[in-house]
Amino acid sequence: MEKFAFVIHPLDARKDVARKYPIARYLPEQVVEFAIKFSNPQVVGHCTGIRAANGAEAEGWFVACPLSARQMLELPTEFVYDRIVQCGMIAADLGAGILGLGAFTSVVGDAGVTIASRLPIAVTTGNSYTVATAIEAAVTANQLLGRNVEDSVVAVVGATGSIGRTCAMVLGRDARSVTLVGRTESKLNAVAGEVRASGAREVTTSTDVKSALKAADIVVTVTSAVDTVIHPADLKSGAVVCDVARPRDVSVRVVKERPDVLVIEGGVVKIPGDHVDLNFSFGFEPGTAYACMSETMMLALAGRYESFTLGKTVSVEQVRETQRLAQEQGFKLAGFRSFERPVTDETIESVKKAIAAR
Repeated sequence: MEKFAFVIHPLDARKDVARKYPIARYLPEQVVEFAIKFSNPQVVGHCTGIRAANGAEAEGWFVACPLSARQMLELPTEFVYDRIVQCGMIAADLGAGILGLGAFTSVVGDAGVTIASRLPIAVTTGNSYTVATAIEAAVTANQLLGRNVEDSVVAVVGATGSIGRTCAMVLGRDARSVTLVGRTESKLNAVAGEVRASGAREVTTSTDVKSALKAADIVVTVTSAVDTVIHPADLKSGAVVCDVARPRDVSVRVVKERPDVLVIEGGVVKIPGDHVDLNFSFGFEPGTAYACMSETMMLALAGRYESFTLGKTVSVEQVRETQRLAQEQGFKLAGFRSFERPVTDETIESVKKAIAAR
């Protein structure tokens, strides 16, 4: 039996902590964050029933790091590192051979490099398979709305980050054009050079989200922003928006006010095995998980206790390797979800009708 662990943390301190301690929903967010800052990491879930198509089996644990997304960004980096390393030591004591870094634990500091250097087990951010599933989801949803990626304009928001850069490189090869959106022009220009070198037909850059999305058929958004950055008026009619970020980049108002736009979440994956039980609810269907978690699982199933995805860049070769492992072991995209609800065939037809009516 192979073993892994995965670090999770509250994205919204009051809302997420209230799932375990209901009184938290009645307290100011600052009070909740102050309280959890002095709490210890703990195991909150035991994953069982994971079985690859080739017969390999794995079990794992979710270890909660008691810091919110905002605290991950605002507290001293060394303080945050220490908390994540504590999680990793718990994982090592449980016998895990690899630790996956979830949400902002994969962003803080040097994206896992320092964490890996301080632990006796392997570490991965899961970003390689996150890129693979985000691209697959966005391209498939675009096809369902009647477009091929070759004829589509693509925008990547957060293009200078680890996931965004690689999404732009892969999608840029096939799309009619790709716009890279970020906060720093010099960094955008550097990524644009890499995207052009990878074979993209047309590449532009922008530091203005609103103007950059006006012509985009496909939007992949993956910023590290704490607040939403994409709003109803920003999007073209018929756009497909794949939101990979946690916390979300897309305002919930988009779903309510723009029926002619399809918003999907990136990277929700069906885990192989007849009796998969994560013993922790992320609001998904049973037996499904985020892609970053799935990358940790598939590396464990393969007995590859190596620090696979670390640092600020993800290579196209790493993305292809996770796709190969997924196919070999039986991981696959679990349909579409939007704001914690499944996207049904009826939802797709409703979006098509709204597009036609405009």
